[in-house]
Amino acid sequence: MPNENPSNAKSRIALITGASRGLGRNTALHLARRGVDVLFTYRSNQPEAAGLIRELEALGRKSAGFRLDTGDIGSFDPFVAELRTTLESWGRDRFDYLVNNAGNSLDAAFAETTEAQFDAIFNVHVKGVFFLTQKLLPLIHDGGRIVNVSSGLARFSLPGRSAYASAKGAVEVLTRYLAKELGPRRITANVVAPGAIQTDFSGGIVRDNPEVNKHVAEMTALGRAGLPDDIGPMIALLLSDDNRWVNAQRIEVSGGMNI
Repeated sequence: MPNENPSNAKSRIALITGASRGLGRNTALHLARRGVDVLFTYRSNQPEAAGLIRELEALGRKSAGFRLDTGDIGSFDPFVAELRTTLESWGRDRFDYLVNNAGNSLDAAFAETTEAQFDAIFNVHVKGVFFLTQKLLPLIHDGGRIVNVSSGLARFSLPGRSAYASAKGAVEVLTRYLAKELGPRRITANVVAPGAIQTDFSGGIVRDNPEVNKHVAEMTALGRAGLPDDIGPMIALLLSDDNRWVNAQRIEVSGGMNI
């Protein structure tokens, strides 16, 4: 994507949900290095969001962050209005790339999972992705791209992850429907499914617990747990024009976990 935006063309713009930390942050930085301006959401940590904006602007890109709980469907209309105002201030009316990355986690046995826990997971990972993408459709350029973030857990099973993995499975089915129904607008939709990554997700268990980290490494063909830098570049590359013919696909980025 380095030569994707010639000098006589406007820069591409990406919107990434949940980008103040972890995989979303890494993706934002890799897109910025490829010449993409970045809009992003964060749930609560304003200092982290401000820090990301500084880093993106230091790379010469425009950036803006928006506080948003992607599980609160009622907040989407005011968010979209705020997003539209920001785009207008940039002299634009649409953006090019949507990365649905925001997420929460749950470690609970199937027999013990409560309805409230189930709803908290599905509101963010399924209902939120479905209706936020729907609300954003008028702001996505024809020929744009959507990447939804899933998980290796939608392919293999680990105890305690039934609700989370089921939600990710639903997102993978939804992505194929997006690819089909948005095809007339030449908008592609794909899934990136990371394996276990060393971030603060799920309490930082892969990053901070040596036993868990060792177990992940042992079940991964490449012999280690994943890093954010294993995922961000993949998403950035998938959004590039080099991959314009990739559509309705699930791409697992796990180093060969549980194969």
